[in-house]
Amino acid sequence: MQDRKRLEEALREETGVATLTSDLDTLFELAHEGEDVAADIERELKSFASRLDSLETGMLLTGDNVAKSAIMTIHPGAGGTESQDWAEMLLRMYLRWCERNGFESVLTDRLEGEGAGIKSATFEINGENAYGLLQSEIGVHRLVRISPFDSNARRHTSFASVFVYPQVDEDVNIEIRPEDLRIDVFRASGAGGQHVNRTESAVRFTHLPTGIVVQCQNERSQHKNRAAAMKQLRARLFEHEMEKKRVEERKLEDTKLEINFGSQIRSYVLAPYRLIKDHRTKLAVGDVDRVLDGDLESLIHAWLVWRKTGRTAGDAKEELPD
Repeated sequence: MQDRKRLEEALREETGVATLTSDLDTLFELAHEGEDVAADIERELKSFASRLDSLETGMLLTGDNVAKSAIMTIHPGAGGTESQDWAEMLLRMYLRWCERNGFESVLTDRLEGEGAGIKSATFEINGENAYGLLQSEIGVHRLVRISPFDSNARRHTSFASVFVYPQVDEDVNIEIRPEDLRIDVFRASGAGGQHVNRTESAVRFTHLPTGIVVQCQNERSQHKNRAAAMKQLRARLFEHEMEKKRVEERKLEDTKLEINFGSQIRSYVLAPYRLIKDHRTKLAVGDVDRVLDGDLESLIHAWLVWRKTGRTAGDAKEELPD
């Protein structure tokens, strides 16, 4: 059924492109005959360009697990309330991206910050190619703004890290031995009502051989929280094994940044000017509000092109004569 769905989607895309091409041909013929259709041509060309970008994005999705659903975790960096607030802004941005693109999002864990923001968040993104698209977001995100928490209105820099893992199918053999797990149950924190807060429904799994820790506290039932935590653990262990293979085979390019707080992948500047700059692809986006509201398509597309070809958004400008 999944193969059939992909094939049907490919046929719809081909039909859509053929229809747009035919409409453009007709409009150009009318223009040659003297009809005033310039506005119609401009509108159809924009629609055509958008469709081609979408098709190119699909073609650039190559590699292991790209078609899988994903699990994303967000953690603030050093900086207390500032970074916690930035982490919550990122969480909203990705949840809005899910809404805009028809992905189902399920928040499995959210730890509220002290005063504002979040200390951590984990959520599932269910849908085809979620992992392939969101790989572009793995790394450290930097925010520069006038702090709303500073009474002197000074400019602050905040960091938050984003990690994305592919969800593992049930038929993939990931061995998790009971003796390798430490299971803790505790009362959930934050909103949720008396049942959530007054019973030990939250679950934390610690995988002793790797040190990987996952937890879930959003469900009322401990059984459901255990199932969600196990899904996260399987995904984390699968990614752990994949990462070991990539290191062993030297498949990680030297140009890619390490995930640490000294090498951000993207900067979001809200003051003294407004600009988002991806440091890998060199793409700069001026409409900051639109991106923070979940419009990540241009950033994801530029990253896929850069990963596949090594071309950056600045390459075309550098080739132009002075």
